[in-house]
Amino acid sequence: MRIATRFTSRSAASSVVVAAALALVGIQAAGTTASAAPKKAPSVVTCTAANTKLTVTEVSRPVNHLLLKATNTGTKPCHAYSAPYLRAGADAQAPLPWAQETTPQAVVTLQPGQSAYAGILTYSPDGEGGGNEKTLGVILADKKGSATGKEKTLKLPKGGVFFNSAATVTYWQDNAADALSW
Repeated sequence: MRIATRFTSRSAASSVVVAAALALVGIQAAGTTASAAPKKAPSVVTCTAANTKLTVTEVSRPVNHLLLKATNTGTKPCHAYSAPYLRAGADAQAPLPWAQETTPQAVVTLQPGQSAYAGILTYSPDGEGGGNEKTLGVILADKKGSATGKEKTLKLPKGGVFFNSAATVTYWQDNAADALSW
C-alpha cells in the first residue's frame, strides 16, 4: 500500500511540475508572439490628379520626345499604375497608345515627394498627319486600368509641340532615363 501511495504522490507531483512548466512556456510564448507581431504597413493609395503634381518638359535627347513627371504631393505612398492616358490637343478623339514594350516588372510606388516618369514619343517620320498642339490632357489610371478622375490639362513647352499618328507614351517608370530609353 505504501508503494502505491508513494507512486501516486510522485505521479501527482510530476503532473504538477509538468503543468507548471507548460504554463510558463505558454506565458513566454504569448509574450514572444505579442512582441513579434509585424507593424502595420502604411496604407498605399492610387496616384490621382488630387495627390500628384504633373509636369511635362521637352528633352534634348532623344529628339521628338517629352518627359511627363508625376510627383506624389500627398502624405501617403501612392501607386502609379500602368501608363497615363494622354490627349494631345483639345480636339484629340482618343488617348495616345501605350508602348507595351515598356511595361515595368512591378507597379511604381511613390513615397511622398518621389516621382514617376513617362516618356512621350511625339512623332515619327513613319507617322501620318499631325499638327502642332498646345496642350496635353492627362488622366491617371487605377489598378484596373480605368481613369482615376478628371483630366489635368498641361501646357506644352515652346507654345506647342508637333504630334502625329506615331505618338505613344511609355508606362510609368521609376526614373527618367528608363522612360526615355525606348
